[in-house]
Amino acid sequence: MYEYRRRLTREIGFGSIRLGGYQPIRVESMTTTHTQDVRASVEQCRRLYEAGCEIIRLTVPTEKDAESLGAIREQLRNDGIDTPLVADIHFSRKAAMKAVEYVDNIRINPGNYANRKKFSSAAYSEAEFQAELEKVREEFLPLVRKARDLGVSMRIGTNHGSLSDRIVSRFGNTPEGMVEAALEFARMCESEGYYELLFSMKSSNVRVMIEAYRLLCVKADNELRYAYPLHLGVTEAGDGDEGRIKSAMGIGALLEEGLGDTIRVSLTEDPVNEVPVGFALVRKYNDFQKVKGPRGHVPVNQLIENRKAPVSCELPPFDPFSYRRRSTTGFTFGPHSVGGDSLPLVEVAARSTPGDPEGLREELASMLGSGSPGSLDLQPELVAVRVDSEDEAVLLDELLGMDEGIRTRVCAVVTDPVLAHELLHRVSRVRLDILEGEKLETEWLDKLHDRGAALEFCFVHRASSLTVPAEVLVRIARRASANGISRMMFSVDSPEAVYVCRRLLQRFESEGIDVPVVVRHSSTRRDRLDVLIDTAVQTGTLFCDGIGDMISLETALSPGEDALLAFNILQAARVRMSKTEFISCPGCGRTYFELEKTAALIKARMSHLKGLKIGIMGCVVNGPGEMADADFGYVGSGKGRVSLYVGKECVASGIAEREAVDKLIELVRSKGRWVDPA
Repeated sequence: MYEYRRRLTREIGFGSIRLGGYQPIRVESMTTTHTQDVRASVEQCRRLYEAGCEIIRLTVPTEKDAESLGAIREQLRNDGIDTPLVADIHFSRKAAMKAVEYVDNIRINPGNYANRKKFSSAAYSEAEFQAELEKVREEFLPLVRKARDLGVSMRIGTNHGSLSDRIVSRFGNTPEGMVEAALEFARMCESEGYYELLFSMKSSNVRVMIEAYRLLCVKADNELRYAYPLHLGVTEAGDGDEGRIKSAMGIGALLEEGLGDTIRVSLTEDPVNEVPVGFALVRKYNDFQKVKGPRGHVPVNQLIENRKAPVSCELPPFDPFSYRRRSTTGFTFGPHSVGGDSLPLVEVAARSTPGDPEGLREELASMLGSGSPGSLDLQPELVAVRVDSEDEAVLLDELLGMDEGIRTRVCAVVTDPVLAHELLHRVSRVRLDILEGEKLETEWLDKLHDRGAALEFCFVHRASSLTVPAEVLVRIARRASANGISRMMFSVDSPEAVYVCRRLLQRFESEGIDVPVVVRHSSTRRDRLDVLIDTAVQTGTLFCDGIGDMISLETALSPGEDALLAFNILQAARVRMSKTEFISCPGCGRTYFELEKTAALIKARMSHLKGLKIGIMGCVVNGPGEMADADFGYVGSGKGRVSLYVGKECVASGIAEREAVDKLIELVRSKGRWVDPA
């Protein structure tokens, strides 16, 4: 939780590669072709191979699809492509028993495999619960034995959207239910001496996904014989920047904690597009492992076989298994409220300074000149302006003039406490950057008074240990509070924001300091994808932990793009809904409509519905369950046919695809949730 340390997992076979242990974190994807279309499937596999994809998954809904795997594998191997193949199984035992003969790994969804009832509200007695579990065992164990005998590994892949009625009746549609569903199947595997396993805990809700993986590690590592590898992914992440940000937040939060041995970024796009995003996500952690190297020369599986009780670790300053926003004392400054129950504020940095008044005037007008904070144009509440001298302070004062609407939305950023004191009566917020290596006595705090403005203390962390910012800021918080400064907030500007901010909050909690915290990130990365991923991981992880009362970004993107990035992060963390949330799957061979085109059409017609959650699913496999996390759903139900959902209740089925989007809009209207676009 406080530094990177990769979880040591059992190394398992995976065709031409191995997975887990000290192996690199692998990047995989999944075909969207119909598996029986051998030519199209081979071609898409080839394109994924050429993009560098390390593992390729294909959907197998029927025995005929399973038979096609043999032809697909043969053609790929004849072409010199030895990328491991995975069969994706949900309902069909017969398809699974045939598919396992042709692949290197088989994925089983414990919510669908051999669980017959779906989405009923019936309660299960203990006898009924055990009777159905025994039926599952009878159907599942022949596959386990065949996979064991053939040397094929297995992923037990739980989806939040497709837990069985039996599991939901006892545990609810919760992370705990997801974990128990997987453990049931793992126990059966171990009872047969089969240990070539890995797990996944996928959800379209980033917080649920993170909590489920954490809970799985605690329970599985204590109960099962081995610490098995993890496949990470946010299912139904969507497309474009939103899909990349959402995936980076969920996958990256766990990678930061040392969890994960293979990942898949699920985008409603050409699957080839998923591969570079995946490699951008794992690069940092694979590079770290190259530098550190394996610990000793003992085979990893022997280390795990002989492992002792888990080493105790420091508790984090939040509940890792259940979301709760950190409690802070809120306050107002200008027209803004921060902390308490207030929504997290958004701040971006101006690129111009008061020394370039025309450039700064244009930037402020562009970002703050029209609309209102939090409206659908996604304007930031605050813009940070760096002020390096008294002369620049005067220039800023002249530029802002009598326009209180702009003045109250500017934050002056300084490194000089004297200048901070001077600016506190000119703007509604001042940020005082505390640089590493500075003389850090706190006598200068005696001269600071907030004057009704908010004062932020920001430690700029680059080279010192991860605990130094906490030590310095706790000292400042004590002195400032003693001197009567009440409107204060704290932040750390660090490339390792997750670890440093957790350390800060750990100290604040132990000291009883409940001031608001700004989640801050500045990045010098130039590549757009790297900016999105780095920012989403380092800030989104904290908001998913319940940490953060404001987000402040300064990247190589434009200030307007930074603002959109900030709003996307807050929305993915479900802490501030500022636009429509689209939960759309990447599609697969079970999808019989043009998913990417349809998703784009629905977004074009419904993206003005602020705060509404709409699910767009290719098929029923995960659709109805994920609909529980959406307000309305559009789910493929066969060739040219669509079903519509309110929550997880199907309210219309068999609708012709050409009419389905209009019917979805009518459904939203009928529930009183539609507003006409401006």
